[in-house]
This record gives sequence, structure tokens and C-alpha cells, in this order.
Amino acid sequence: MKSLKKKRRIQVLAVAALALLIATGMIGYAMRDGINFFRAPSQLAEHPPKAGEVFRLGGLVEAGTLVRGAGETVTFNVTDGGATVPVRFTGVLPDLFGENQGMIGTGTMQGDTFIASEILAKHDESYMPKEVVDALKEQGVYQDPNS
Repeated sequence: MKSLKKKRRIQVLAVAALALLIATGMIGYAMRDGINFFRAPSQLAEHPPKAGEVFRLGGLVEAGTLVRGAGETVTFNVTDGGATVPVRFTGVLPDLFGENQGMIGTGTMQGDTFIASEILAKHDESYMPKEVVDALKEQGVYQDPNS
């Protein structure tokens, strides 16, 4: 009788371990395209992305670089004080998007230009995405709006 209980317990543990392994594999497979890593312009200059890699780029929209082209195409530069990356976006920009404002864009690199598929802008006078604040602090150019 003891031997049968022991075998059954081992079988249950083996099935549970296999189920956990399969579930982990399925989650990893489902998320393979859903994870976008954040990079600041300085990090992008140091470690260029792989061809076709989708990532998030964040920083401040550099003053004097916002150019509205034909239709909905907009070009501008994003900086973190240490490096600058040209950005091209086709679509409707958020209402609060502007020069010297924090932004995060999702997209890919084409040559030296970041082609954004989505642009997010800060939503009020004091908020800036944590990743952008950290990147600006690292470059020594962050100014706290509350001080």
C-alpha cells in the first residue's frame, strides 16, 4: 500500500512540474513581442539596437527642432542632454506634446532616425515618466518642476 501512495505522489509531482513548465513556456511565447525596453538617447548611442528591434525612446523634445511636414508627418529631435536622436512620426500627436516637454515614443530605428509608431507626452505640468526622469538625472540636466 505504501508503494502505491509513493508512486502516485511522484506521478502527481511530475505532472505538476510539467504543467508549470508548459505554462511558463506559453507565457514567454505570448510576451515575446509585447515587451519593449526603454532607452534614452545616450544609451542608444552607446548600444545601438538590433535591426527591426522595437523599443521605447524617451527624453525631452529639443527646442527648435519640431517640424510639421506634409499631412500628419512630424520630425523632431529627442535629447537627454548627453545625446540627440532624430525622430519621425506619422500620426496625430498628443495635445500636450511640444518642445522642451518630456515624451516617450515606441518604434524602431531606420538608419540614424527613430521611426515612432506611438508617441506619449506628459499629462500635466509636474508629471514626467520615471524612465525619462532617470535618464535626465543621469545626464545631469533634470530640473525638478516642484522646486
